Amino acid sequence: MAAVLKSSIEGGVARVSLARPEVRNAFNAELIAALHGRFEELSRERGVRAVVLAGEGAVFCGGADVNWMRGALDLSYDENVADAEAMSDMFRAIDRCAVPVVARVHGAAIGGGAGLAAVCDVAVASAETVFGFTEVKLGIIPAVISPFVLAKIGTSHARALFLTGRRFDAAHAKSIGLVHEVVAAADLDAAVEGVLAELRTAGPQATSAAKALIAEVNEAEYAASRALTAAAIAKQRTSEEGQEGLHAFLERRPARFTQ
Repeated sequence: MAAVLKSSIEGGVARVSLARPEVRNAFNAELIAALHGRFEELSRERGVRAVVLAGEGAVFCGGADVNWMRGALDLSYDENVADAEAMSDMFRAIDRCAVPVVARVHGAAIGGGAGLAAVCDVAVASAETVFGFTEVKLGIIPAVISPFVLAKIGTSHARALFLTGRRFDAAHAKSIGLVHEVVAAADLDAAVEGVLAELRTAGPQATSAAKALIAEVNEAEYAASRALTAAAIAKQRTSEEGQEGLHAFLERRPARFTQ
């Protein structure tokens, strides 16, 4: 059976590609399990500083596989719950990956594909990309992706897009915060490399700590976040990496972790 996911690591960057171009990189149980497993591995992989998530072929991800959805018609309620929980766990693994995840989005990001863009830390899209939370057009709802998408675009935009199911362009995706940069298709790879270049200038431990901090603060009330944030910055300032970064700044020299 052909691999549904391709992955490589070079120069501290892991590149993960959805590899089902014949079905627009649509989700099925196999792809969901492969993504979940790979991102859990990458969170533990030493030396990886960033992950680029992309899709092979004409589109990034067209949503759910038709045959997979057809199979769901015969599932019981409990089986549907288990199916959905597996997909939720996959999105969570990407969302909480210990290193930054950069989405290279092109062609289309529909339904769960738009959800993938939402769980990446930085999303770069080509200008022709079409987005949509189109589930209501099929009589279902974007339930599993909703926590991640709401965190990215907010309640107001979710209401407008979840309820209508309308498709929208990359410029609108940027305006609502679903993606962060929109470029011509010919410039997409260069834009992704630009993000990676910025990440290489940052302390890898600090970057991971900053990502974890965002998640913790979002889930904490102020009283808890006050103590949490104070402890987080104190830990990083007194770490070897933090000390090196501050000394390098004061001494007007490049920090060792940028080299």
